[in-house]
Amino acid sequence: MIVIKTPEEIEIMRESAILVSRTLGLIAKEIKPGITSLHLDKLAEEFIRDHGAEPGFLGLYGFPNTLCVSPNTQVVHGIPNAVPLVDGDIISVDCGVKKNGFYGDHAYTFEVGEVAPEVKKLLQITKEALYEGVRAAKVGNRTEDIGNAVQVYCETHGYGVVRELCGHGIGRKMHEDPEVPNYGKRGRGKKITNGMVLAIEPMINMGTRNIKQHKDGWTITTADNKP
Repeated sequence: MIVIKTPEEIEIMRESAILVSRTLGLIAKEIKPGITSLHLDKLAEEFIRDHGAEPGFLGLYGFPNTLCVSPNTQVVHGIPNAVPLVDGDIISVDCGVKKNGFYGDHAYTFEVGEVAPEVKKLLQITKEALYEGVRAAKVGNRTEDIGNAVQVYCETHGYGVVRELCGHGIGRKMHEDPEVPNYGKRGRGKKITNGMVLAIEPMINMGTRNIKQHKDGWTITTADNKP
């Protein structure tokens, strides 16, 4: 069931979203060769709690940490660890918070030191694809209009668009209806109406769109071990 939010609820949600962005801003200043994702995770949890909120991912479906930290070939749901970052890595940091009863959710992929030009291009095209999706997320359109915008933009540049994972509605629960795929046909899916709040989450691979899940039950990587 799609939960429509009131203007007042959306303003409350905005506080959660802003805190997520501020947390990622804090993390951005710390990312450099030699830093571990466990260190970033600890900083994020302290910052979120110091601002009157709870980590949104910690304990969600049993996830063990505050951040999902996914370097290089990992697509999503990487578990923070004590392995130091090295020059040339990319690292996706996904952060969620719960404040005043509502969730915020946002991810950003950071460069560690000097990154290869082809990897920089992947990050740039993925960012541009997000905005293509945002432009399609307007009242009267449908959720697959968003996915189609992302898919067409990325596939035009030769990238693989992950099908098994998607964006979602968000509110009093982290994951609400509707699902927001990163692929699809225009004019299909749930109709977008006033009061819907959506997390648009392009997951784009340099090579194949195929993915694989690891034995920890969380970490998902590209099937061809490319970024």
